[in-house]
Amino acid sequence: MVVTSGAGVHDDSNNYDREKELKAFDNSKAGVKGLVDAGITKVPRMFIRSDISSNTLETTKKTQYKIPVIDLQGIEDDPRRHKEISDQVRHASETWGFFQIVNHGITVSVLEEMKDGVRRFFEQDTEVKKKYYARESGSRFRYQSNFDLYTAPFANWRDTCFCMMAPDPPQPQELPEVLRDILVKYTKEVMRLGSCLFRVLSEALGLRSNHLEEMGCAEGLAVLSHYYPPCPEPELTFGTSKHSDNDFLTVLLQDQIGGLQVLYEDQWLDVPPVPGALVINVGDLLQLITNDKFKSVEHRVLANREGPRVSVASFFTTGLLPSSRVYGPIKELLSQHNPPLYRQTTVKDYVSYIYQHGLDGTSPLHLFRL
Repeated sequence: MVVTSGAGVHDDSNNYDREKELKAFDNSKAGVKGLVDAGITKVPRMFIRSDISSNTLETTKKTQYKIPVIDLQGIEDDPRRHKEISDQVRHASETWGFFQIVNHGITVSVLEEMKDGVRRFFEQDTEVKKKYYARESGSRFRYQSNFDLYTAPFANWRDTCFCMMAPDPPQPQELPEVLRDILVKYTKEVMRLGSCLFRVLSEALGLRSNHLEEMGCAEGLAVLSHYYPPCPEPELTFGTSKHSDNDFLTVLLQDQIGGLQVLYEDQWLDVPPVPGALVINVGDLLQLITNDKFKSVEHRVLANREGPRVSVASFFTTGLLPSSRVYGPIKELLSQHNPPLYRQTTVKDYVSYIYQHGLDGTSPLHLFRL
């Protein structure tokens, strides 16, 4: 029996046809939200992970571990604060790969409206959303559930809409009306913030403040808006499998439900929602060009009975866009005692791995090691 709607049952029979279940789910174009709206009480088999146990879901409660929260107040006009912030960013990027920022210049009203816009999009009638449903990467704005549905070993309990907002932004008419204005506005704010962060990261590396921007690290921006419906059996699946980001830097807006976790010293730690804050994390490509000085760490999102959870991940990357620009360890950071650890790659070649293999729990970084 293939579970696509209705009450839902777990299927342990030998004649289970995974491909058939995936295609039925994909063809519905209703996503995980469609399953929940249909009233399922059991998680369909395509989502059930054989590698989950109470141990893998265990989160450390040790209070000495706390994701850094960095206050950007005064970064532009107070040289002393600027130096303090640069030092804090360097320490967080070297040890955690993750930190949260407050007083970042994006108003709470813009953050709230962005989250509301994502909810509006996903909570439209399925027939309205369907016209944006696509798997091929050619669509400028696309809605789908699990970009890696046919390649990853397990499906994740989330729906997503994706849009490449820079360097070549879509025309307004290419964006859904319920999300259009705020997506454009929020993106401009994130690009401004990204420019500031890359300047600070450059200084934290001991480089000129415009070094990373001149390399093109802030040139592209892909915005992924995630919608995690409530899950009837959150102990059987994930909202997002463990992975590291295949970009330079990620700016994440999350709501107050929580569920994001980061792997730190082999333990999963919650990244608690902080009102008005944004989560920043180092991507694989920033680890590669800094020759392992800054760390791109694995993270995941738990499924949750509460929901829907909404988050917006802005990836500084040119993604699959064609470009001949190659990236390798920054020469100014190398020495006899710090030789290059990675070979050069284009962003497209690096990102292609994820599209070919899905979120399979492994980072492509090791493939580029010398």
